[in-house]
Amino acid sequence: MRLIDTHVHINFDVFQGELTSLTSRWRSAGLVHLIHSCVEPSEFTQIQALAKEIPELSFAVGLHPLDVQKWTEGTYEEILTKASSDQRVVAIGEIGLDYYKAENKELQKQVLESQLLIAKKLGLPVIIHCREAASELRGFLTNFMAKHGQIQGVMHCWGGNPEETQWFLDLGFYISFSGIVTFKNAIMIKESAKIVPPDRLLIETDCPFLAPVPKRGKRNEPAYVSYVAEYLASLRQVSPETLAEETTKNACNLFHLNLENS
Repeated sequence: MRLIDTHVHINFDVFQGELTSLTSRWRSAGLVHLIHSCVEPSEFTQIQALAKEIPELSFAVGLHPLDVQKWTEGTYEEILTKASSDQRVVAIGEIGLDYYKAENKELQKQVLESQLLIAKKLGLPVIIHCREAASELRGFLTNFMAKHGQIQGVMHCWGGNPEETQWFLDLGFYISFSGIVTFKNAIMIKESAKIVPPDRLLIETDCPFLAPVPKRGKRNEPAYVSYVAEYLASLRQVSPETLAEETTKNACNLFHLNLENS
């Protein structure tokens, strides 16, 4: 099986000094490509250095909604310039809305719009983080697309119910499931995973967070995306090989990946 983990953070300190062993484990698990997300533009140089060492690593650049207070007058140009500077940049992200305990909703929306405009300008997809903001995000994206045209992207580490899932499918987004879908009490997420069309489904770890069963409670890592794939295959009543083929093809389509160059 060939698998693609569409959301990792292997630049975090918890992985320091383990790159060789991490890489060996994910290759043994069948991973052929990874998308490294970005929390803030200052990470760019570090992630870029990782990509120089790991041929199967592509990456994104953007500012996370929980860090929007770091947005300055120069951040738009910084993200635009960095995204344009390296062909391994395949997305803008992670961006979005996070209304859990939020007191800066308007600023989040302003920063999101600016980064959506960068993605539109460069023709790149977006990696969307959405927490307790599905209804507002739906309206925001609907209005943005009505004004600026269609934009492609993925709802990453998706935790919405089936109704919310359908909202973003209708907007043209891919839906990516993490280890959360394997958790016993994630009933609505499991139901959502059943309704996503085969050509819109993606898998991820969001490592080092949210390790799937049977590794729950441990530090997550890219190799564990195989557990997400196996669980989703069972849930959707398809073979693991079919699930792997579908999600890998979808990742290639969304992020314009050429696996022959990995």
